[in-house]
This record gives sequence, structure tokens and C-alpha cells, in this order.
Amino acid sequence: MSLKETIETEYKNALKAKDKSKISTYRLILSSIKDLDITNRSGPEKKETDDEDIKKLLKKMVKQRAESIEIYKKNNRTDLLEVEQNEYDILTSFLPKQLSEEDTKKICEEIISKTGAASVKDMGKVMGALKKDYSDEIDFAKAGSLIKELLNK
Repeated sequence: MSLKETIETEYKNALKAKDKSKISTYRLILSSIKDLDITNRSGPEKKETDDEDIKKLLKKMVKQRAESIEIYKKNNRTDLLEVEQNEYDILTSFLPKQLSEEDTKKICEEIISKTGAASVKDMGKVMGALKKDYSDEIDFAKAGSLIKELLNK
């Protein structure tokens, strides 16, 4: 079953359960996927929307929710924070499990030694290797700051 079909099934289950917060989040996801379909069908490179496209879209949506959560925490808006947190949890449930900061650091250290990176100038090599091998499991915003930290030692 494709990722889109899984999301549609979850949406139908939420409708049956009359879970308003899940329904609105699934509608948001499905409408974003529909927009992505339209974009992929028109334009110079026509293609079908696949699971990788949907994962990229979900990662973007998760990042937006994470930024909003930080803002709401700073401004003590618990009402809005709850809504964003629920959306964040639903969105992340469709993505592969992200590695912990410890595991990410270990992997970054391994790749730095493999690529022979010595300074921040070599960061592109390290990030390229990371993306090739761990594109789904690593949060690259965190990895970027970790790599800078490790290369500046």
C-alpha cells in the first residue's frame, strides 16, 4: 500500500471515529498531496507523485509545525501549541523514525573520518554522504550544526 493510500485509510478511520483534530490534519495532508499531484502533472517534467515526493512534502510540513511549536512555547500559547503538537504527531507517524541526537552524532563522526573531512570547507562532502546513506532517518538541520561543531574542534 502506498503512503497516499495509507493516509486516505487513516482519514476514513478518523471520519468514522468523528475525531475532528485528526480529520482536519488528514484533510490538510491530502489537499497538499493533491496540489503536489497537480504540480507534477503540469510543467516541464511530467511525472506521477510517488512516496518519495510525499515524504518530502510531509518533512516540510513537520518542519513548519516544529517552528510553530517553538514560537507558541515562547509566547505561552498553550491552546495553539496543542493543535500544532497534534498535527506534528500525526505527520511524523507517516515518516520513518528519526535517529536520536546521539546516533546522529556517531554517524556524523564516522562519515567525517571516512571522507577525511578536516575543516568546515569539507562540510559539503560530509552532507552529501549523509544524504546518500541516511536521507530518511536524519534531521539535516541538527546534523548540519553537529558537523560544524565536530569540524571546528
